[in-house]
Amino acid sequence: MAKLELYNINKIYKTNKGNVIPVKDISLEVDEGEFLTLLGPSGCGKSTMLRLIAGLEQPTHGKVVINGRDVTHVRPGDRNIAMVFQSYALYPHMTVYDNMAASLKLHKVPCEQICSLVQDVAGKLGLENLMERKPSQLSGGQRQRVALGRALVRQPAVFLLDEPLSNLDALLREQVRADLKQLFVAQKAPVVYVTHDQTEAMTLSTKIAVLCDGKLQQLDTPQGIYNQPANQFVASFVGSPQMNLLTLHCQGNYALLGEVKIPLPNLPQVPPQIVLGIRPEDVALAQPEDKYRIKGRIYLVENLGMHNLISVRVKGSDSLSIRALLPNNLTWETEEVTLAISPQLIHWFDSETWVRLGSL
Repeated sequence: MAKLELYNINKIYKTNKGNVIPVKDISLEVDEGEFLTLLGPSGCGKSTMLRLIAGLEQPTHGKVVINGRDVTHVRPGDRNIAMVFQSYALYPHMTVYDNMAASLKLHKVPCEQICSLVQDVAGKLGLENLMERKPSQLSGGQRQRVALGRALVRQPAVFLLDEPLSNLDALLREQVRADLKQLFVAQKAPVVYVTHDQTEAMTLSTKIAVLCDGKLQQLDTPQGIYNQPANQFVASFVGSPQMNLLTLHCQGNYALLGEVKIPLPNLPQVPPQIVLGIRPEDVALAQPEDKYRIKGRIYLVENLGMHNLISVRVKGSDSLSIRALLPNNLTWETEEVTLAISPQLIHWFDSETWVRLGSL
Protein backbone atom coordinates (compact mmCIF):
# COMPACT_ATOMS: atom_id res chain seq x y z
CA MET A 1 0.00 0.00 0.00
CA ALA A 2 1.36 3.44 -0.99
CA LYS A 3 2.26 5.56 2.03
CA LEU A 4 4.33 8.63 2.92
CA GLU A 5 5.60 9.06 6.49
CA LEU A 6 7.51 11.94 8.07
CA TYR A 7 9.13 11.45 11.46
CA ASN A 8 10.19 14.47 13.56
CA ILE A 9 11.30 16.46 10.52
CA ASN A 10 13.39 19.49 11.46
CA LYS A 11 15.26 21.92 9.21
CA ILE A 12 17.77 24.46 10.50
CA TYR A 13 19.61 27.08 8.43
CA LYS A 14 22.63 28.65 10.08
CA THR A 15 23.07 32.38 9.37
CA ASN A 16 25.27 35.19 10.68
CA LYS A 17 22.33 36.37 12.77
CA GLY A 18 21.60 32.96 14.27
CA ASN A 19 19.61 29.89 13.31
CA VAL A 20 16.54 30.03 11.09
CA ILE A 21 14.18 27.08 11.60
CA PRO A 22 11.49 26.93 8.87
CA VAL A 23 10.35 23.40 9.85
CA LYS A 24 10.11 22.46 13.52
CA ASP A 25 9.73 18.82 14.53
CA ILE A 26 6.84 17.80 12.26
CA SER A 27 5.51 14.24 12.03
CA LEU A 28 2.64 13.11 9.80
CA GLU A 29 1.42 10.29 7.54
CA VAL A 30 -0.28 10.31 4.15
CA ASP A 31 -1.91 7.00 3.24
CA GLU A 32 -2.89 5.52 -0.10
CA GLY A 33 -5.55 7.62 -1.81
CA GLU A 34 -5.20 10.53 0.64
CA PHE A 35 -4.83 14.13 -0.49
CA LEU A 36 -2.94 16.16 2.12
CA THR A 37 -2.73 19.93 1.81
CA LEU A 38 -0.03 21.92 3.60
CA LEU A 39 -1.83 25.18 4.32
CA GLY A 40 -0.50 28.36 5.84
CA PRO A 41 0.70 31.92 5.21
CA SER A 42 3.88 32.80 3.32
CA GLY A 43 7.01 31.83 5.24
CA CYS A 44 5.34 29.17 7.38
CA GLY A 45 7.47 26.28 6.02
CA LYS A 46 5.10 24.73 3.43
CA SER A 47 7.47 24.74 0.45
CA THR A 48 10.45 23.74 2.62
CA MET A 49 8.45 20.70 3.75
CA LEU A 50 7.77 19.78 0.13
CA ARG A 51 11.46 20.17 -0.78
CA LEU A 52 12.41 17.90 2.13
CA ILE A 53 9.98 15.23 0.93
CA ALA A 54 11.28 15.57 -2.63
CA GLY A 55 14.92 15.32 -1.53
CA LEU A 56 15.82 18.75 -2.89
CA GLU A 57 16.95 19.54 0.66
CA GLN A 58 18.09 17.33 3.52
CA PRO A 59 16.43 17.53 6.95
CA THR A 60 18.65 18.52 9.87
CA HIS A 61 16.87 15.89 11.97
CA GLY A 62 14.19 13.31 11.27
CA LYS A 63 13.47 10.98 8.37
CA VAL A 64 11.30 10.61 5.27
CA VAL A 65 9.80 7.18 4.53
CA ILE A 66 8.02 6.25 1.27
CA ASN A 67 6.31 2.87 1.06
CA GLY A 68 8.27 1.62 4.07
CA ARG A 69 11.64 2.67 2.62
CA ASP A 70 13.75 5.30 4.36
CA VAL A 71 14.59 7.78 1.58
CA THR A 72 15.98 10.57 3.77
CA HIS A 73 19.38 10.42 2.06
CA VAL A 74 18.21 9.09 -1.32
CA ARG A 75 18.65 11.32 -4.39
CA PRO A 76 15.45 13.02 -5.70
CA GLY A 77 15.60 11.06 -8.96
CA ASP A 78 15.60 7.75 -7.09
CA ARG A 79 12.61 8.46 -4.81
CA ASN A 80 9.91 7.69 -7.40
CA ILE A 81 8.09 10.98 -6.86
CA ALA A 82 6.46 13.39 -9.31
CA MET A 83 6.45 17.12 -8.64
CA VAL A 84 4.35 19.89 -10.20
CA PHE A 85 5.66 23.40 -9.68
CA GLN A 86 4.11 26.86 -9.57
CA SER A 87 6.10 27.64 -12.72
CA TYR A 88 5.15 25.07 -15.33
CA ALA A 89 8.80 24.14 -16.03
CA LEU A 90 8.01 22.82 -19.53
CA TYR A 91 10.69 22.32 -22.17
CA PRO A 92 9.98 25.19 -24.63
CA HIS A 93 11.45 23.40 -27.64
CA MET A 94 9.38 20.22 -27.16
CA THR A 95 5.80 19.47 -28.14
CA VAL A 96 3.13 18.63 -25.58
CA TYR A 97 3.59 14.94 -26.35
CA ASP A 98 7.36 15.09 -25.87
CA ASN A 99 7.07 17.10 -22.66
CA MET A 100 4.74 14.49 -21.19
CA ALA A 101 6.85 11.59 -22.44
CA ALA A 102 10.27 13.00 -21.46
CA SER A 103 10.61 11.33 -18.06
CA LEU A 104 9.40 7.99 -19.40
CA LYS A 105 12.01 8.10 -22.16
CA LEU A 106 14.72 8.83 -19.57
CA HIS A 107 13.64 5.70 -17.71
CA LYS A 108 13.78 3.74 -20.99
CA VAL A 109 10.12 2.75 -20.98
CA PRO A 110 9.16 0.97 -24.24
CA CYS A 111 7.81 3.31 -26.93
CA GLU A 112 4.46 1.51 -27.19
CA GLN A 113 3.91 1.84 -23.44
CA ILE A 114 4.91 5.53 -23.50
CA CYS A 115 2.40 6.22 -26.28
CA SER A 116 -0.35 4.39 -24.42
CA LEU A 117 0.32 6.18 -21.10
CA VAL A 118 0.57 9.64 -22.68
CA GLN A 119 -2.60 9.21 -24.76
CA ASP A 120 -4.52 7.93 -21.74
CA VAL A 121 -3.52 10.89 -19.55
CA ALA A 122 -4.00 13.37 -22.39
CA GLY A 123 -7.56 12.11 -22.77
CA LYS A 124 -8.26 12.69 -19.07
CA LEU A 125 -6.85 16.22 -19.26
CA GLY A 126 -8.48 17.20 -22.56
CA LEU A 127 -5.14 17.61 -24.35
CA GLU A 128 -5.71 15.18 -27.26
CA ASN A 129 -5.87 17.96 -29.87
CA LEU A 130 -2.83 19.83 -28.55
CA MET A 131 -0.20 17.08 -28.68
CA GLU A 132 1.83 18.67 -31.52
CA ARG A 133 1.84 22.18 -30.08
CA LYS A 134 4.72 23.74 -28.17
CA PRO A 135 4.30 25.54 -24.81
CA SER A 136 4.45 29.00 -26.44
CA GLN A 137 1.28 28.08 -28.39
CA LEU A 138 -0.70 27.18 -25.24
CA SER A 139 -2.71 29.19 -22.74
CA GLY A 140 -1.77 29.26 -19.07
CA GLY A 141 -4.41 26.70 -18.20
CA GLN A 142 -3.28 24.37 -20.97
CA ARG A 143 0.35 24.62 -19.85
CA GLN A 144 -0.67 23.73 -16.31
CA ARG A 145 -2.53 20.68 -17.62
CA VAL A 146 0.58 19.57 -19.50
CA ALA A 147 2.64 19.94 -16.31
CA LEU A 148 0.08 17.82 -14.47
CA GLY A 149 0.05 15.29 -17.29
CA ARG A 150 3.82 14.95 -17.16
CA ALA A 151 3.49 14.00 -13.48
CA LEU A 152 0.54 11.65 -13.98
CA VAL A 153 2.13 9.55 -16.73
CA ARG A 154 4.97 8.56 -14.40
CA GLN A 155 2.65 6.70 -12.00
CA PRO A 156 4.88 7.70 -9.04
CA ALA A 157 4.77 6.58 -5.41
CA VAL A 158 3.98 10.14 -4.26
CA PHE A 159 2.66 13.28 -5.99
CA LEU A 160 3.99 16.66 -4.80
CA LEU A 161 2.28 19.84 -5.97
CA ASP A 162 3.69 23.27 -5.09
CA GLU A 163 0.98 25.96 -5.56
CA PRO A 164 0.25 24.77 -9.12
CA LEU A 165 -2.77 27.05 -9.60
CA SER A 166 -1.37 30.35 -8.35
CA ASN A 167 -0.47 31.63 -11.83
CA LEU A 168 -4.01 31.14 -13.18
CA ASP A 169 -6.78 33.72 -13.18
CA ALA A 170 -9.74 33.21 -10.82
CA LEU A 171 -12.10 31.57 -13.34
CA LEU A 172 -9.45 29.23 -14.76
CA ARG A 173 -8.25 28.37 -11.27
CA GLU A 174 -11.74 27.21 -10.35
CA GLN A 175 -11.98 25.06 -13.49
CA VAL A 176 -8.55 23.43 -13.07
CA ARG A 177 -9.26 22.87 -9.36
CA ALA A 178 -12.35 20.88 -10.27
CA ASP A 179 -10.29 18.87 -12.78
CA LEU A 180 -7.66 18.16 -10.12
CA LYS A 181 -10.32 16.91 -7.72
CA GLN A 182 -11.60 14.37 -10.27
CA LEU A 183 -8.12 13.33 -11.41
CA PHE A 184 -6.74 12.52 -7.99
CA VAL A 185 -9.85 10.72 -6.77
CA ALA A 186 -8.81 7.95 -9.17
CA GLN A 187 -5.16 7.97 -8.05
CA LYS A 188 -3.92 5.62 -5.34
CA ALA A 189 -0.63 7.41 -4.68
CA PRO A 190 -0.52 9.87 -1.76
CA VAL A 191 -0.73 13.53 -2.78
CA VAL A 192 0.92 16.42 -0.91
CA TYR A 193 -0.31 19.82 -2.08
CA VAL A 194 1.06 23.19 -0.97
CA THR A 195 -1.10 26.32 -0.97
CA HIS A 196 -1.96 29.43 1.02
CA ASP A 197 -5.45 29.42 -0.52
CA GLN A 198 -7.92 27.97 1.97
CA THR A 199 -10.55 27.40 -0.74
CA GLU A 200 -8.19 25.05 -2.57
CA ALA A 201 -7.37 23.28 0.70
CA MET A 202 -11.01 22.83 1.72
CA THR A 203 -12.25 21.64 -1.67
CA LEU A 204 -9.39 19.32 -2.67
CA SER A 205 -8.16 17.71 0.53
CA THR A 206 -8.98 14.65 2.55
CA LYS A 207 -6.62 16.02 5.23
CA ILE A 208 -5.21 19.48 5.93
CA ALA A 209 -2.05 20.30 7.85
CA VAL A 210 -2.16 23.93 9.00
CA LEU A 211 1.31 25.40 9.52
CA CYS A 212 2.51 28.60 11.21
CA ASP A 213 6.11 29.61 11.92
CA GLY A 214 7.32 26.14 10.95
CA LYS A 215 5.08 24.35 13.46
CA LEU A 216 2.16 22.04 12.77
CA GLN A 217 -0.87 23.75 14.29
CA GLN A 218 -3.52 21.16 13.39
CA LEU A 219 -3.84 18.03 11.25
CA ASP A 220 -7.43 17.06 10.51
CA THR A 221 -10.11 16.70 7.87
CA PRO A 222 -11.37 19.92 6.24
CA GLN A 223 -14.57 19.61 8.27
CA GLY A 224 -12.62 19.12 11.50
CA ILE A 225 -10.37 22.11 10.78
CA TYR A 226 -13.37 24.32 10.07
CA ASN A 227 -15.71 23.17 12.84
CA GLN A 228 -13.18 22.55 15.61
CA PRO A 229 -10.10 24.72 15.10
CA ALA A 230 -7.34 23.71 17.53
CA ASN A 231 -6.30 27.26 18.32
CA GLN A 232 -6.93 30.90 17.56
CA PHE A 233 -4.52 30.95 14.60
CA VAL A 234 -6.33 28.11 12.80
CA ALA A 235 -9.69 29.72 13.58
CA SER A 236 -8.59 33.03 12.07
CA PHE A 237 -6.78 31.58 9.04
CA VAL A 238 -9.42 29.10 7.87
CA GLY A 239 -12.76 30.58 6.88
CA SER A 240 -13.83 33.44 4.65
CA PRO A 241 -14.94 35.90 5.86
CA GLN A 242 -12.59 35.53 8.81
CA MET A 243 -13.99 34.39 12.15
CA ASN A 244 -14.92 37.07 14.68
CA LEU A 245 -12.44 36.85 17.57
CA LEU A 246 -13.41 39.06 20.51
CA THR A 247 -11.45 39.37 23.75
CA LEU A 248 -14.03 39.59 26.54
CA HIS A 249 -13.93 40.07 30.30
CA CYS A 250 -15.34 37.25 32.42
CA GLN A 251 -17.78 37.66 35.30
CA GLY A 252 -18.69 34.51 37.16
CA ASN A 253 -19.55 31.86 34.55
CA TYR A 254 -20.28 34.46 31.89
CA ALA A 255 -18.35 36.51 29.34
CA LEU A 256 -19.45 40.13 28.86
CA LEU A 257 -20.17 41.04 25.23
CA GLY A 258 -21.26 44.64 25.51
CA GLU A 259 -24.50 44.56 27.48
CA VAL A 260 -24.98 40.80 27.00
CA LYS A 261 -23.80 37.98 29.27
CA ILE A 262 -22.74 34.89 27.29
CA PRO A 263 -22.51 31.58 29.23
CA LEU A 264 -19.03 30.03 29.34
CA PRO A 265 -18.26 26.34 28.73
CA ASN A 266 -17.27 24.18 31.67
CA LEU A 267 -13.76 25.30 32.65
CA PRO A 268 -11.54 24.13 35.54
CA GLN A 269 -10.96 27.79 36.36
CA VAL A 270 -12.57 30.89 34.86
CA PRO A 271 -9.87 33.27 33.56
CA PRO A 272 -10.07 37.08 33.84
CA GLN A 273 -10.36 37.31 30.03
CA ILE A 274 -11.36 34.90 27.30
CA VAL A 275 -11.58 35.00 23.49
CA LEU A 276 -14.97 34.39 21.92
CA GLY A 277 -14.90 33.16 18.33
CA ILE A 278 -17.91 33.02 16.05
CA ARG A 279 -18.06 32.90 12.28
CA PRO A 280 -19.91 35.72 10.49
CA GLU A 281 -22.28 33.19 8.89
CA ASP A 282 -23.33 32.10 12.40
CA VAL A 283 -24.40 35.64 13.36
CA ALA A 284 -28.04 36.37 12.43
CA LEU A 285 -30.59 39.14 12.62
CA ALA A 286 -32.32 38.87 15.98
CA GLN A 287 -35.79 37.37 16.19
CA PRO A 288 -38.18 37.89 19.16
CA GLU A 289 -37.43 34.41 20.51
CA ASP A 290 -33.64 34.85 20.50
CA LYS A 291 -32.10 34.98 23.97
CA TYR A 292 -28.65 36.44 23.27
CA ARG A 293 -29.29 39.71 21.41
CA ILE A 294 -26.44 42.09 20.59
CA LYS A 295 -27.30 45.70 19.79
CA GLY A 296 -24.97 47.93 17.82
CA ARG A 297 -24.54 50.41 15.00
CA ILE A 298 -23.52 49.45 11.45
CA TYR A 299 -20.37 51.24 10.30
CA LEU A 300 -19.44 49.23 7.19
CA VAL A 301 -21.32 47.24 4.55
CA GLU A 302 -19.44 45.04 2.05
CA ASN A 303 -21.36 43.57 -0.88
CA LEU A 304 -20.15 40.00 -1.53
CA GLY A 305 -22.74 39.16 -4.18
CA MET A 306 -25.09 36.64 -2.58
CA HIS A 307 -24.51 38.19 0.85
CA ASN A 308 -23.64 41.43 2.56
CA LEU A 309 -20.92 41.46 5.19
CA ILE A 310 -21.92 44.07 7.76
CA SER A 311 -19.64 45.33 10.52
CA VAL A 312 -21.30 46.46 13.73
CA ARG A 313 -19.90 48.37 16.72
CA VAL A 314 -21.25 46.63 19.82
CA LYS A 315 -23.37 48.80 22.12
CA GLY A 316 -21.95 49.04 25.63
CA SER A 317 -18.33 48.66 24.50
CA ASP A 318 -15.79 51.17 23.20
CA SER A 319 -13.67 48.70 21.27
CA LEU A 320 -15.71 45.62 20.27
CA SER A 321 -17.14 45.10 16.83
CA ILE A 322 -18.70 42.04 15.22
CA ARG A 323 -19.29 41.07 11.59
CA ALA A 324 -22.33 39.24 10.26
CA LEU A 325 -22.93 37.61 6.87
CA LEU A 326 -26.51 38.48 5.94
CA PRO A 327 -28.68 38.07 2.81
CA ASN A 328 -28.34 40.82 0.21
CA ASN A 329 -32.11 41.22 -0.25
CA LEU A 330 -32.06 43.85 2.51
CA THR A 331 -30.67 47.35 2.21
CA TRP A 332 -28.25 48.34 4.93
CA GLU A 333 -27.43 51.87 5.97
CA THR A 334 -25.49 53.31 8.90
CA GLU A 335 -28.10 52.45 11.46
CA GLU A 336 -28.71 50.49 14.63
CA VAL A 337 -29.26 46.78 14.32
CA THR A 338 -29.85 43.86 16.70
CA LEU A 339 -27.99 40.63 16.05
CA ALA A 340 -28.32 37.20 17.65
CA ILE A 341 -25.77 34.51 18.39
CA SER A 342 -26.19 30.96 19.66
CA PRO A 343 -23.84 29.73 22.44
CA GLN A 344 -23.70 26.36 20.64
CA LEU A 345 -21.96 28.02 17.68
CA ILE A 346 -19.30 29.82 19.74
CA HIS A 347 -15.65 28.72 19.91
CA TRP A 348 -13.73 29.66 23.07
CA PHE A 349 -9.97 30.27 23.21
CA ASP A 350 -7.48 31.08 25.94
CA SER A 351 -6.54 34.76 25.59
CA GLU A 352 -2.85 34.09 26.39
CA THR A 353 -2.03 30.70 24.84
CA TRP A 354 -4.60 30.89 21.98
CA VAL A 355 -5.49 27.24 22.66
CA ARG A 356 -9.07 26.14 22.07
CA LEU A 357 -11.04 25.76 25.30
CA GLY A 358 -14.07 24.12 23.74
CA SER A 359 -17.69 24.99 23.08
CA LEU A 360 -21.04 24.35 24.72
